[in-house]
Amino acid sequence: MTVFAPDSLSLNRKLPLWYQVSQSLRASILGRTADAPLRLPTEDRLAAHYGVSVLTMRQALKELETEGLISRHRRRGTFIEPATRRARTVRVLGSVDAIVAQQSGEETTLLHHRVGAVPPELASYFPDIAETMTYRRLRRDRESGEPTNWAENLIHPEVAAHVEAADLERGWPMTKVLRDAVGVRISRITDTVEARLADPETARLLEVPLLSPILHYTGVTYDESGRVVDVARIHYRGDRFSFAVTVDAAPD
Repeated sequence: MTVFAPDSLSLNRKLPLWYQVSQSLRASILGRTADAPLRLPTEDRLAAHYGVSVLTMRQALKELETEGLISRHRRRGTFIEPATRRARTVRVLGSVDAIVAQQSGEETTLLHHRVGAVPPELASYFPDIAETMTYRRLRRDRESGEPTNWAENLIHPEVAAHVEAADLERGWPMTKVLRDAVGVRISRITDTVEARLADPETARLLEVPLLSPILHYTGVTYDESGRVVDVARIHYRGDRFSFAVTVDAAPD
């Protein structure tokens, strides 16, 4: 049987290794193609792939099993659960791979990409320019076709010149495009999540009643020089997503 091959991962030793591995594997699973195999490699092979211990790998797999993304069977192996429908959680824990995982796993429609003026409320992020390239995308659940969120990315024009619309149309998250396709050396991403009510545009795109509860996510991506290269604004359906923050309380 052909085995599913996960993406590689550069580990940050300041963050829990099991969490980073689980989020990287989660992104690979959610972003897989429809014809990708469902069987995962063994624990030993996955541990070697990510450069972690088998115990760390086991903890990462347990997290994914709890989410319902995988199922584990004695002697048969570990398998992706392709048809599981669930309310997804927006997680924040200082990992680029966590952001990629958060944005992965759904059918994506590129609504438009065009040059536009920087909105006044975002001007402080782009002090040296008056316009950005703006990308808008609508994401739908692969199984039901139901819209789950829509995203708007404002990209610095010097960076946008290297962004291929085809990568976004195939469903790649913008963070993955910037890091893996464009080659931006991302230094940090700051996240803000707040509760809002659906405005007319969001209600129309997400097919929910006007003033329905929405989770509004803003992610600001900085390159290694400290320049803002992307401001992402994502509107999640409140009935399909929750918000969670994990705090690692290391002993003194």
